[in-house]
Amino acid sequence: MQPIGVFDSGIGGLTVAHAIVERLPSESLIYYGDTAHLPYGDKSPAAIRQYSVGIVHFLLEKGCKLIVVACNTASSAAFDTLNDYFRGRVQLITVVDPLVRAVAAQNYRKVGVIATKATIQSGIYEQQLRALDPGLEVVSLATPLLVPMIEEGFIHNRISNDVIESYLGRPEFADIEALLLACTHYPLIRPEIEAFFGGKVAVYDSKEVTARAVHEALSRHGLLATGARSEAHRFYVSDHTPSFEDTTKLFYGAEVHLEHLNIWA
Repeated sequence: MQPIGVFDSGIGGLTVAHAIVERLPSESLIYYGDTAHLPYGDKSPAAIRQYSVGIVHFLLEKGCKLIVVACNTASSAAFDTLNDYFRGRVQLITVVDPLVRAVAAQNYRKVGVIATKATIQSGIYEQQLRALDPGLEVVSLATPLLVPMIEEGFIHNRISNDVIESYLGRPEFADIEALLLACTHYPLIRPEIEAFFGGKVAVYDSKEVTARAVHEALSRHGLLATGARSEAHRFYVSDHTPSFEDTTKLFYGAEVHLEHLNIWA
């Protein structure tokens, strides 16, 4: 059985991996977290492209039939390079495109985007949203405290509520109709964000829409697996520490075994 490949700069992309496994239980999956080089947001675009190309090569060697770029920074900095380099060899799906399409289809007048500094500085969401809906007003904000807060387990408590309020309570977000959570960590605090807005703002994250895009792509090309639920998933990281292992359950929703494999060693 050919697996689906998923990669991220760390372990946040496990939220996307889990959504894919839940939607497509017969599929096997290979995940690669480039923990030796995280965060990608601190790296140059050239370095991110180099890392991304190397990981896609690795996933192709593992026989992957489709590859998901489950990293917003790699999606913005490296996708064009990956698409050109691997054209005709494998289909690539980012976490950006499915989320943008889902939101643009709703005909909102004003939406917000929160993400890491690197993703916001790239302007990728604003550019793609306005390409599909030129009249859409987009308010973007870098929210750098959210990733370390989530990774340290400060969610669903007073600390996380205070941080969320400090970011989303800004005047520019007062009249948004929808908010895009443009980081694979952020689904873990989506309920708190929805509660902050009192259900008056539609909140979108990338995991379910990306899983749906994977399903549609595999179906379109006749590549869907069938049969019993697959348990043949593999999870690799380029650098292994006990903290990574401990945090995987938070992102994946279940215990997973991380295999240490530095493809650059």
